[in-house]
Amino acid sequence: MKDFETIEVETDLLILGGGMAACGAAVEAAYWAKQNGLKVTLVDKAAMDRSGAVAMGLSAINQYVGLKDGQNTIKDYVDYVRNDLMGVTREDLVANIARHVDSSVHLFEQWGLPIWKDKDGGYVHEGRWQLMINGESYKIIVAEAAKNALGAENIYERIFITEPLVEGDRCTGAVGFSVRENKFYVFKARATLVAMGGAVGVFKPRSSGEGAGRAWYPPFNSGASAYFTIKAGAEMTCQEVRFIPVRFKDAYGPVGAWFLLFKSRATNALGENYMETRRPELENWVPYGKVKPVPANLRNYLMMLDVMAGKGPISMQTAEAIKNIAEKEGDPKAAKKKLKELEAEAWEDFLDMTISQAILWAATNIQPEVEPSEIAAAEPYFIGSHSGASGAWVSGPQDLAPQDYFWGYENMTTVQGLFAAGDASGASSHKFSSGSHAEGRIAAKSAIRFLVDEKPAKPKGDGAKVEELKAKILKPLSVYEEHQDKSTQEDVNPNYILPRSFQQRMQKLMDEYAGGVTAQFATSDANLNRALQLLEFLREDSENLGAKDLHQLMRCWENIHRSYQAEAHVRAMLFREETRWPGYYFRTDKPTMDNTNWNVFVNCSYDAAAKNWTFKKVPIVNILSESPELVAH
Repeated sequence: MKDFETIEVETDLLILGGGMAACGAAVEAAYWAKQNGLKVTLVDKAAMDRSGAVAMGLSAINQYVGLKDGQNTIKDYVDYVRNDLMGVTREDLVANIARHVDSSVHLFEQWGLPIWKDKDGGYVHEGRWQLMINGESYKIIVAEAAKNALGAENIYERIFITEPLVEGDRCTGAVGFSVRENKFYVFKARATLVAMGGAVGVFKPRSSGEGAGRAWYPPFNSGASAYFTIKAGAEMTCQEVRFIPVRFKDAYGPVGAWFLLFKSRATNALGENYMETRRPELENWVPYGKVKPVPANLRNYLMMLDVMAGKGPISMQTAEAIKNIAEKEGDPKAAKKKLKELEAEAWEDFLDMTISQAILWAATNIQPEVEPSEIAAAEPYFIGSHSGASGAWVSGPQDLAPQDYFWGYENMTTVQGLFAAGDASGASSHKFSSGSHAEGRIAAKSAIRFLVDEKPAKPKGDGAKVEELKAKILKPLSVYEEHQDKSTQEDVNPNYILPRSFQQRMQKLMDEYAGGVTAQFATSDANLNRALQLLEFLREDSENLGAKDLHQLMRCWENIHRSYQAEAHVRAMLFREETRWPGYYFRTDKPTMDNTNWNVFVNCSYDAAAKNWTFKKVPIVNILSESPELVAH
């Protein structure tokens, strides 16, 4: 194995990630750091211009409250999030993001993002909370502002952060390696902000073979945030709450625009609208089965019931939706013109953000304006910023958080000096891209305040520990180099396992035993315990991962990160002895919701030294039920 140069970087605040939350953190941190003489450093696995969940672009901003215009209140948004997650929500965190998010959206527009306007100059909504945008350059625009704020000299791209550095009860930085050069990086920091995204690729994808990498949420998000916070010793929450999106089948094109903008219907093979024919099932999930909108997981569940009853496939009635809107014009000529506009919008929606969907339609001779297109539930994702809630347990804001939810600094984890935002922070779903940016700003300002108030000492550094981590991280290269000549086919070798094979094994066991696509998203105590057994075997085999180059080394560690997310998920599902989100997963041995015993957060911690997990229930505090109206910040 070639020698790797070790590069040490010292900073005050270390921001990990390059997506929307990290960009928000960069802008905010740079402002406050300049006033206090502090250094801020950002490290991204990719290039910031196309990093994170918005990498390919987006056609809508999914969180905008509209406080200034009186469109909604903060409580309105908190109620929506609480209901969609069947009650399991940190209201203080959601409210804090909701009162800041509009300002992030206004910043996007100020920086050059084209937001659709109506004839009166108001924003065009896709739904109650969504704004339509020309978002093919969304991430580039937001990243440019972040880069300008920090300065190029403080940004490290193409560096994969692998492990946290911890001294006592304090996070003191991170280590990782370049994915392009033989360089090992040691970042020493007095405070660290994690914003490295969620996780896909833990479960076997619905689209296998040539479609294996298709996920509208980016396939390069590999659970780095969860791994980092877990290994640092942070308390985690909602690890059982995964998200299963319904997408256009095979190419994973999102369906939200069709439901919200085009008012489309989804029907089974018999032409029935499952949201109507299956409506009585919602009575089994009260009070949440009666709220509007119906929670995403329950909408999923009604569709799944039809599929399991043999009434599939499920189709989006795209042509009908477009025709209905066009006909509202009245005049045939105007209707024809409107029809052409809508057809163009239908295609542009995917060209903006999911080109693979447009390509698949073209390749299979489907015109969505002429005929329906099949939809299906995708494999589970871990996206705390979307309709999931997994992430670190963080402190809330002082003016909103109940006593047990507050420990001095907003968005700080239970580890001193370690902050989390975006997919990295838990129990605060539905923040999406704009809310993640706002939360990054919140967390960064709080981290700077921590540095100013607490004046934490510079990390002492432990050279021996760093060398130990370096050897551990680079080990797959040595394993491959030592054993590559012991077989004639590189992917079949008794002395190592390549990352692709490792991931396929992980995906298979999670799919079969932890409620993936082929298991109809169902699991049980026996299945989950079997999953833990197989994950233990997988963890043992991770010691024999092999990598022939830096790209494979990155893949090795991405899958190790995923395996910790997988284990946390399985253990949390085992601990929660009920079914609360049937369209995300279903416990066949505990098939009902138990509000008496399980209307709680499930929190967990991992002791890396003892290799031991602990779980506990944490009460849910509803702070806005009787609270006066909050004001915008």
